[in-house]
Amino acid sequence: MADTKDAPPPFATPSLEDIQHWTHVMGRAQQMMLEHLSKQMGDAAAKAQAEPDKAAQAATAWPGINLFGDPAKVMQAQAEMWAEGLNIWQRALGGKAEGETSALAEKADKDRRFAAPEWRDNPLFDTIRQTYLLISDRLLGSVDAIEGVDEPTREKMRFMTRSFVDAMAPSNFALTNPQVLEKAMETKGESLLAGLQHMLDDLSKGQLTHTDPEAFEVGRNIATTPGKVVQQTRLWQLIQYSPATDEVHETPLIVFPPWINRYYILDLNPKKSFIKWAVEQGLTVFMVSWKSADETMADVTMDDYVLAQIEAIDAVREALGVESVHAIGYCVAGTMLAATLALLAARGEAGQVASATFFTAQVDVSEAGDLKLFIGDEQLELIRQLSADQGSLDGRYMAATFNLLRGRDLIWSYVTNNYLMGEEYPQFDLLYWNGDTTNLPANWHRAYLQQLYRENRLVQPGGLTIDGTPIDLRKVAAPTYIQAGREDHIAPPQSVWKITHHFQGPLRFVLAGSGHIAGVVNPPEAQKYQYWTNEKKVDTLEQFIAGAKETKGSWWPDWIRWLAGISAEKVLAAGVREPGKGRLKAIEDAPGSYVKAR
Repeated sequence: MADTKDAPPPFATPSLEDIQHWTHVMGRAQQMMLEHLSKQMGDAAAKAQAEPDKAAQAATAWPGINLFGDPAKVMQAQAEMWAEGLNIWQRALGGKAEGETSALAEKADKDRRFAAPEWRDNPLFDTIRQTYLLISDRLLGSVDAIEGVDEPTREKMRFMTRSFVDAMAPSNFALTNPQVLEKAMETKGESLLAGLQHMLDDLSKGQLTHTDPEAFEVGRNIATTPGKVVQQTRLWQLIQYSPATDEVHETPLIVFPPWINRYYILDLNPKKSFIKWAVEQGLTVFMVSWKSADETMADVTMDDYVLAQIEAIDAVREALGVESVHAIGYCVAGTMLAATLALLAARGEAGQVASATFFTAQVDVSEAGDLKLFIGDEQLELIRQLSADQGSLDGRYMAATFNLLRGRDLIWSYVTNNYLMGEEYPQFDLLYWNGDTTNLPANWHRAYLQQLYRENRLVQPGGLTIDGTPIDLRKVAAPTYIQAGREDHIAPPQSVWKITHHFQGPLRFVLAGSGHIAGVVNPPEAQKYQYWTNEKKVDTLEQFIAGAKETKGSWWPDWIRWLAGISAEKVLAAGVREPGKGRLKAIEDAPGSYVKAR
């Protein structure tokens, strides 16, 4: 192979003639888009005049038609965009940028997609990235200016526009990404072939790959905290973990993870494991590992998941001979834990749960964020079609849904790095878990979206009936610890906060730094992020934040102090506290077989 160390750079500085040509092309493209938007606006205006009651629906045809009916605004928008475009071209030609264009250049430099020097140093690609950001800003801004559209429609349009803008970034296309072109020339096309192989592999398995699939194995270097499976039903396995201290808290802890994911998000590796840490704090920990749905679970309903939680709680109580447990519900399992607490209260059995902790869980979804965009009739019909033959919904559907919520980070960055650049996948346990999907009982999933998201029935007294008993969240009086993530895009903090409006017992609300996963999985030794607390009773999240105290690091120590304040009694960590030594006999070693089933 020839030595390429002294090879000329793959991109020579373009001549003045080249720059003039490409700026002309960019100008034509920009003008074509403006003409297209103007035509769309004109068509929409005519339709709005003919059918005024359908004006809002017409607005969803294309985000740029927000100004229809006002020619002056159309002309103003065109003039502003054209002037900004000229400034971009002036900068490309070596002139001095002014006003907003200077801000665009700064914005482009800070955007991770365009921060590499290859974008900045080449006038052609610098022009491409700035023009893209200019048009993107205009499209996104146009959604907020739409008149006569209700807020749910506006949110849907905003999400769709943002998704479109992210998808059309020049970094996502080989011919408009200088890093891709440079890598292809450096490797003589081998990077493109490697990327093509990555893409073909993903097409074969029907799922985007985020990490090296061979780097991790459940039970080998993930989910390794010692324990035993001590009970099994058709829906779940119950894992009891081995004690790590001579004494343990008398009241055990049972954890209900979301059934839409694998439980080991809380047991990724010894340094990140909440389970291992909780065991080391002297807790007897039990974990429910949900079974990935198959055709035998087509008849599963909400009742089954609530009664499963009660059955697991009863199993722990009977095995250890204790009156109550501490319970944790994460995400959707937290939503079900709220229903479980309400059912126990209605039955006069509330004392079975000494305390309840909610990790990023919602009970009132009136402000649930972008997930509400996926509960329309068309989505429910799609779920029905995808699961018509087998009675379960392929977990890849939910994985794609969550990826779409953060498309720039979880879709397009991988398209660029792994498909276009041909880079090898990183070894990242969190991303391995993210791609380790679970199937869902289809009928139950549709009912969940219909009853809890669309109709918000969980917070309506008597709105849901479980096992023949109407439930009411206002009857829940257990001490409650509520954790929300400040940057959570799945369970926004303002939505999680609403739990405080419905429970009647003592509450502690903690706002953690980061999001839905990193805000929860934040071990103390990592010394990352922060959390906020407020000892005063306040009515709104805004008031909570205004008077909150910030503490650096993990909120886990705050939680264990809170838990010890509820029940501090200790017992020896022997006998029934050792997995398989009590009434519940060991079935197999942790992590069990359900978490490995595909």
